[in-house]
Amino acid sequence: MRETAYTVSELSAELKGALESAVGQVWIKGEVSGLKAYQSGHWYFTLRDADAQLRCVMWQTYTRRVKEPPAEGTEVYVLGRPSLWAERGELRLSVVTMLPTSGVGFQQLALEKTRAALDKDGLFALERKRALPPFPRAIAVVTSLEGAALRDIVAVARGRWPAVRLLIIPAKVQGDEAGGELLAALTLVNRLDVDLCLVGRGGGSREDLSAFNLEPVCRAVAAVKVPTVSAVGHETDISLTDLVADARAPTPSAAVVMVLPDRADVARHVGALGGRLAHGLTRRTRVIAERLVRSGDRLQGATMRLVVQRRHDVGRLAGQLELLSPLKLLGRGYSVATLDTGKLVRSKDQVPAGTRFTLRVADGEVPSRAEER
Repeated sequence: MRETAYTVSELSAELKGALESAVGQVWIKGEVSGLKAYQSGHWYFTLRDADAQLRCVMWQTYTRRVKEPPAEGTEVYVLGRPSLWAERGELRLSVVTMLPTSGVGFQQLALEKTRAALDKDGLFALERKRALPPFPRAIAVVTSLEGAALRDIVAVARGRWPAVRLLIIPAKVQGDEAGGELLAALTLVNRLDVDLCLVGRGGGSREDLSAFNLEPVCRAVAAVKVPTVSAVGHETDISLTDLVADARAPTPSAAVVMVLPDRADVARHVGALGGRLAHGLTRRTRVIAERLVRSGDRLQGATMRLVVQRRHDVGRLAGQLELLSPLKLLGRGYSVATLDTGKLVRSKDQVPAGTRFTLRVADGEVPSRAEER
């Protein structure tokens, strides 16, 4: 029995010694995940199988023997010594040798199987991609409430287009429960009055992003009734939801830039259109005014010619009428006889002896009477 309690460092040292002496160097087969190669030459990665995972480190002394870092999902054999990383209290494998196997990792196999099933049903086809609305009124955002992605989305949206409504549908984006919550959230989108759906999260390891490679989640994205944008991880991360969605954005912030117009750009564009419209109306008005002036001149000239022509016609007709006037005949010595009833005397039978009548001459009337027939 110890007289005093262990310190954390003392217990960590004993556990590390016990682990290293009990196991020693061993060969392990697993799938490489989340490998990060630093400039120092050290590699940090996770070795995993279907049921467990183990954090690993491979120092620069040993990485130089390997030509290239293995790709994500590569199945390898590694020779290493399990130990305890006391600073973090984590089990860690210090790898000295890495050899590729002839097989493919289980995670990569599952991913390829899902990809093939989605491709067979045409969910990657370009012809099913829908255009994004130019001015969305409301956007459904499927992401975690705790992640930095949501803060970025809200900040960028408020800066670009404050009028848009963001309907946040919370869902876990990593872990065992993420697939079910993403599926439920995407199903809920179809019951909302929105113009667009944005689904995504910030960056992370391959395991962190694995929920967005699940077949039910991908099919739920394809079933959303409005256009969808997938923004999962960083620019280099591509998930199956990116391929199924109508559009893919490298980051959540970039997704907002993609789907929302910038109010400053819109204001400048509207101002430019207004200037062009005013210039066009001014030019059009000037052209119309010039045409009206020319039309007025032509109309005035045509009117004057018509008046002169009509004046000539009136003069000619007046002359003809004057030639036919009875007064002209009377001026030449003729006279017209009319009875008291006003009838013209056209024959001598109308004026028997004793009949009174009026004789119209050029300068007046002469009362007359017939003395004899």
